[in-house]
Amino acid sequence: MEQLTALLTATKIPVGRTAKQIVDWLIANATWFFDAISDGLRSLTNGILWLLNAPHPLIFIALAVALTWALQRNWRTCLLVAAGFLFILNQGYWKETLDTLTLVLASCVVCMGLGVPVGIAAAHRPRLYAVIRPVLDLMQTMPTFVYLIPAIVFFGLGMVPGLIATVIFALPAPIRLTHLGISSTPLALREAATAFGATPRQLLWKVELPSAMPQIMVGLTQTIMLSLSMVVIAALVGAPGLGVPVVRALNSVNTALGFESGMVIAVLAIVLDRMLRMERAK
Repeated sequence: MEQLTALLTATKIPVGRTAKQIVDWLIANATWFFDAISDGLRSLTNGILWLLNAPHPLIFIALAVALTWALQRNWRTCLLVAAGFLFILNQGYWKETLDTLTLVLASCVVCMGLGVPVGIAAAHRPRLYAVIRPVLDLMQTMPTFVYLIPAIVFFGLGMVPGLIATVIFALPAPIRLTHLGISSTPLALREAATAFGATPRQLLWKVELPSAMPQIMVGLTQTIMLSLSMVVIAALVGAPGLGVPVVRALNSVNTALGFESGMVIAVLAIVLDRMLRMERAK
């Protein structure tokens, strides 16, 4: 057994060295590509942040309550949303909350923009889904700190590398749920639409997407929750938001600061979840 173990460990598979060679090659030959991505994502986050900061905090809360009423038609949920945002304002974390919302909304735009088309394509092509499924598993099981290393190398510090790491972590959710929704479209609906002469495009837009919309919206809410879970990790690479006081509290062993910022993150997660709860939205 010892000889077998020695034989197996004698020649190490060059996983790390190969990864480094790939990263070095990308740095040498694809810097323009990563600069373009960085500029685009920075413009997206700056635009969202400007939009969120434009209204007064109380006006922002009123708009959030109005949106909740439009989606849920439940005064209790509206009261919870108002109380949650007022609590955040009272604790003095309003700016950090808007920074975190910027990261969450930007990741939702990127994840849904990529995840829904890929999920549709995977539902229509089983072989494609068989190929990407292990990739999706790897994206969600790989420790998130590993994503930060190439993110820092390619994009530097700030919001963009935090957004990239968040997108990698959250992207499998909309892909999987979109695939599930499209694949679960009742066969009778498809056959009826085909019998009435629907083209593949009409079948997608008028039958499959409406049928899959609940699952797609669940994918959106999952993306939001997964993005919120990444705020602390994103703060490690310089992304602003509620993760910054958590990291500061950890470094200084400040219990009060850590509990405050952690409670604000929890309240924000509850507020966003109640605003988009599918039982009411369907």
